[in-house]
Amino acid sequence: MSAQANTTDTGTPFSTLIRTATERQHEEAEHSTFMRDMLGGALGVEAFYRYTAQLWFVYAALEKHSAELAGNPVAGPFIRPELARLQSLEADLAHLGGANWRDELTALPSTAAYAARIEECARSFPAGYVAHHYTRYLGDLSGGQVIRGTAEKLWDLPKKGDGVRFYVFDGISNPAAFKREYREQLDQLPVGGPEVEQVLDEARLAFTLNTEVFRELGAEFAA
Repeated sequence: MSAQANTTDTGTPFSTLIRTATERQHEEAEHSTFMRDMLGGALGVEAFYRYTAQLWFVYAALEKHSAELAGNPVAGPFIRPELARLQSLEADLAHLGGANWRDELTALPSTAAYAARIEECARSFPAGYVAHHYTRYLGDLSGGQVIRGTAEKLWDLPKKGDGVRFYVFDGISNPAAFKREYREQLDQLPVGGPEVEQVLDEARLAFTLNTEVFRELGAEFAA
């Protein structure tokens, strides 16, 4: 299906649709109290460790089905090994939490719900899985770099080293070009008719689920 076939009646590219459809939810997530307090230095490294642990559950759900989705005509083009984050997250958790980090790994209720929704989409709604994939990985390549730099300074973590490896994409030499290519792939997403709005709704839900994780973390770590 061509890119033109994947636009609305106004001819808007799908990558533009998904970005504009999620602007409000994206802003809410970025300005959560927890992220503001954590990146503003009001919380300790324990909060960053707990946040990183929640990411483990989200990315375990995203990457658990990578092999089977790689051949899917809808989700397959987005499964790129250079994006995989789980191994990096585990290195970060070992650095931040010590050798017994797995024993301490617990998901907040909101995190469990978020991961469960991703898995549901991976099994039965591949275009919805792409919406979650987009909100996570393109965010990591963009705003995630601000988090990395701030974390390195706040908690004296090695630059692009253990503790912040999640945010370091060694396999992507040109993030701007990669993101451009990713958006071009979104414009080729083989969805049309009512499914377009369903995918946009799923992208909005992805941000809402992420914001709910921030809300629970904020309740756990009050500045």
